[in-house]
Parts: sequence; C-alpha cells; structure tokens
Amino acid sequence: MYDSENYTGPVQMEKSTGRGKEMSIITEIREELFKLQDVKYRDFSSKLIPSADKNSFIGIRTPELRKYAKELLKREDIDVFLDDLPHKFFDENQLHAFIISGMKDFDKCIERVEEFLPYVNNWATCDQMSPKVFKKYKTELLDNIKKWIVSDKTYTVRFAIGMLMEHYLTDEDFDMAYPEMVASVCSDEYYINMMRAWYFATALAKQYDAVLPFIEGKRMDVWTHNKTVQKAVESYRITPEQKDYLRSLRMK
Repeated sequence: MYDSENYTGPVQMEKSTGRGKEMSIITEIREELFKLQDVKYRDFSSKLIPSADKNSFIGIRTPELRKYAKELLKREDIDVFLDDLPHKFFDENQLHAFIISGMKDFDKCIERVEEFLPYVNNWATCDQMSPKVFKKYKTELLDNIKKWIVSDKTYTVRFAIGMLMEHYLTDEDFDMAYPEMVASVCSDEYYINMMRAWYFATALAKQYDAVLPFIEGKRMDVWTHNKTVQKAVESYRITPEQKDYLRSLRMK
C-alpha cells in the first residue's frame, strides 16, 4: 500500500532484494512522484479541490508534472501506466492528463481520452487536460464533443464544454450551434454550471453580438445566468458600455 502521509518506498525495497530490473513502470512512476513531493503544496492544493480525496494528494507542482509527462511520453511502456485505471493518487491523474495532452496521434489521443474521462473526478484534472493535437482535427473532435456533452458524468460534460470554449469561439470556427449546445445542458452540478458560465462569459468577449441573445433571452437557470454576467463584467475584454448593459440583465 502507498500512503501519501507515510510512504515506505517500494522501489527501494525492490532494489535491496535484487528485483529492481523487474520493477514495473507504475511502481517507478510512483517512486518518482514521491521524490518530487512538496508537502506544503500538497496541503494547500488539496483544499482547492474538494471533490478529490484529500488523502490522494502527493503534492507535486504542475510544472514538475508537465516536465515528467514529456519524458514519459517517450517511453515504449507508457501504455502500462495509462491502462492502470483507476489511479490511486490525484497526482497520477494529473500526470495521466498531461501525457494525453502531449500525444500527437489524434486517433490514439481520442481513444485515451475516452478511456480516462470516466475516472476524472475533479475540476483541475478536467481543465488541465487539453490535447494539443485537437487543434488540427476540429471537425473530427466535434463528434466526440456532442457525445460527451450529454454524458451523465459531471467532468465529461465539463470537459466537452471546455473544448467548445477552447477551440470553437474564433470567427473561423464559431457556429451558433455550439452555444446552443451549452445553453441546452440541464444540470444541478456546480462544476458543470460554472463551466457553462465560463463558456458564455468567454463567448461574450469573443462573439458578443452573436451570443448576447442567449443572455437577453435568459436561456439558462438563474445561478448560471448571473454567474455568466459576473464573469463577463470582470473581463477586461468586455467594454464598459457592454458591462453596463449586461449588469441590467441580471436575474432575481
């Protein structure tokens, strides 16, 4: 057993018994993660992500995880780690997300995203998983987004909305069908509705005239609507005149 509070170092044990060469990549990765542990950061970050088990945090800073993920992507046996779901530690999930984000083969990347999404249990892992290869395959990606956005899993839906926000708000990629998809999501989940608000606030900054009718028409629940207005008003990309009008649209 591994315990973020009381780690005994199984890799060292294997080396002392002469079994180091037989060590699996999973054990090797866990050993490396604990070498990178920052206890103060663990205690801090675990408070920011309440949906993840506090005891699952090792405490590795994001730049260190991203750097390690790049190294692991070169390993021929990395699939062994990616297949090992569910992971025990939050930091393993973060590492998994960063490895997927660096994949250059779209089909393989999508396959790995599909496998991993059901195990994503927090906003940080969800939001930090952003495959670079998606930028080159936006048409193909849409089919997956349409499926993810109607999922019964909170972070699968959140991921779908995040991908719509990241890849389909520029003029050449925007379509009115996309904000319609987000507005049509019906959920009581905080982490879904927060992403919906984030999406529409960003959409107002990039496609103000096109998206404004969704706000004027009060297409979303009161909380998500007002959170959208709040986030839009806080944006430096929204003009003072637009902010004044959006404030007038707040719902009671």
